[in-house]
Amino acid sequence: MPLDRRTFLERSAAAGAGVALVGGAAMPAEATGRDHGHGHGRPPQRYSLTVMGTTDLHGNVFNWDYFTDKEFDDAAHNDVGLAKISTLVDQVRAEKGHRNTLLIDAGDTIQGTQLSYYYAKVDPITAKRGPVHPMAQAMNAIGYDAAALGNHEFNYGIPVLRKFEEQCDFPLLGANALDAKTLRPAFAPYVIKKLRTPSGHDVKVAILGLTNPGIAIWDKANVQGKMTFPGLEEKAAKWVPKLRSMGADVVIVSAHSGTDGSSSYGDQVPYVENAATLVAQQVPGIDAILVGHAHQEIAERRVVNTKTGKEVVLSEPAKWGQRLTLFDIELVRERGGWSVERVTSKVLNSNTVAEDRRITGLLADEHRKVVAYVNQVIGTSSAAMSTVEAPWKDEPIIDLINHVQTETVKAALAGTEWAALPVLSQASCFSRTAAIPAGPVTIKDAAGLYPFENTMEARLLTGAQIKEYLEFSAKYYVQTPAGAVVDTSKLTNAANTPDYNYDAVSGLTYEIDIAKPAGSRIVDLRFAGAALDPAAKFVLAVNNYRASGGGNFPHVAAAQQLWANSNEIRNTIIEWVRATGTVDPAVFGSVDWTLTRDGVPVF
Repeated sequence: MPLDRRTFLERSAAAGAGVALVGGAAMPAEATGRDHGHGHGRPPQRYSLTVMGTTDLHGNVFNWDYFTDKEFDDAAHNDVGLAKISTLVDQVRAEKGHRNTLLIDAGDTIQGTQLSYYYAKVDPITAKRGPVHPMAQAMNAIGYDAAALGNHEFNYGIPVLRKFEEQCDFPLLGANALDAKTLRPAFAPYVIKKLRTPSGHDVKVAILGLTNPGIAIWDKANVQGKMTFPGLEEKAAKWVPKLRSMGADVVIVSAHSGTDGSSSYGDQVPYVENAATLVAQQVPGIDAILVGHAHQEIAERRVVNTKTGKEVVLSEPAKWGQRLTLFDIELVRERGGWSVERVTSKVLNSNTVAEDRRITGLLADEHRKVVAYVNQVIGTSSAAMSTVEAPWKDEPIIDLINHVQTETVKAALAGTEWAALPVLSQASCFSRTAAIPAGPVTIKDAAGLYPFENTMEARLLTGAQIKEYLEFSAKYYVQTPAGAVVDTSKLTNAANTPDYNYDAVSGLTYEIDIAKPAGSRIVDLRFAGAALDPAAKFVLAVNNYRASGGGNFPHVAAAQQLWANSNEIRNTIIEWVRATGTVDPAVFGSVDWTLTRDGVPVF
């Protein structure tokens, strides 16, 4: 059901008021003992606990790739999915003792695979008597204790997120996810778990959840006027002292935020996107941080808090359930209280174990439904197309995205005052393994081109602004002098620019001179065969992520919006293939841009 404002505020207030009640005690240990302190000739009591962590699961339960319709594999032979994680968790609990462990997550849980998409859009969990989300089922069965909110939790809108929250047996945490009107927490900021030690003295472990401020622009359509997302450092500084005053012996932060201090959105949001290191440095009282969002693997990183001089341990397990972080925490009891003596961390590789049949069996029906769905034939392709070389060549498979977007925007603007303006389109190579085969085309083939839940907009830009937009995009390439050997494995992703932040723009022709420095690479920019007029007006078909400021591309976020819709671009492509019946690169494929050096094509 839709989340009206009254319902939203009631839920927000409940979350904000009831956070002190969130939590629970672990099973008591079988053995008990008396508290021993100094001065009695006995050593102090010690206790060890382990906090396990995952992050960026992105809808992965099975070790399965729904786009290739086979078991997941990559160059490093990683495995994915909660079924694998469950086996690792069981092993750790058996070794450490279940009562001495906790299991948490750092966000981006319900978006990313066709499994998670199916239960958000095709057979939605929000429907009357709708299904239970597969991620909720799996995480409940495994026994998660808490999960922080990730930015992708908001991709499907607040109603889907709230329903998922309702279906989870553990709290979703977000100390910096606030109700826009009251500025109170819209989700529980923290949970405190009590672990019973052999002596009978409980250890209180506080888990503080922090999400990403970028949600304000990345999912602007879903959260504007409803929620705000202040900085991680600010809210950690507010809540960590409170948790200590409430008796927390251990404070763990689960942060959907990377470590390098960067922000992909520039200064559009006054808070740092990847702030985990800053939180560790600036906020006293934190023992460890489970890091997410950046899709990196950090087994252990030690950061010194500038106010106390103490080390904070950071760890980020690899995405999709490829790794499980273990924080091993040793405590000592002195003068009637527990204190942390030592923290270490490491990651376990999920490709070392088999899937837990309990989890795969639990969700076998859901898996079969989604496999059948993605294998539906929607059309026929006259030629095979692939994204393998799309990061450095204008390939027909990316032209297909731009063609569909251009046609969609032209149809939407027909009969308006903007109908006569030329329509340009931007598209990115989201996956270097996406492909459309010659012959039958299925949903999984088309969906593989667009794994994100982006929607389409039309923005009004000038020729001069388009030029600056292209220059910004072209910084993706590593500067390579004329005559130097071009190694495609080292040519792209300059300054850590991800593939999804390189845009190919159709409707123009241009060269990118990679021998030149970033900012002056666009050469021979033309529209309809003539040099581009800086004052000319163009309509740019653009995804909502880019239009909202994602990637910090110039001009587009401030440009006038001429049209927008709520249909995912992925679905628009699927609908176009269904309606057209035949995918023919001869219809839409053209070489609009090339990489050059001093006017000589690189390829």
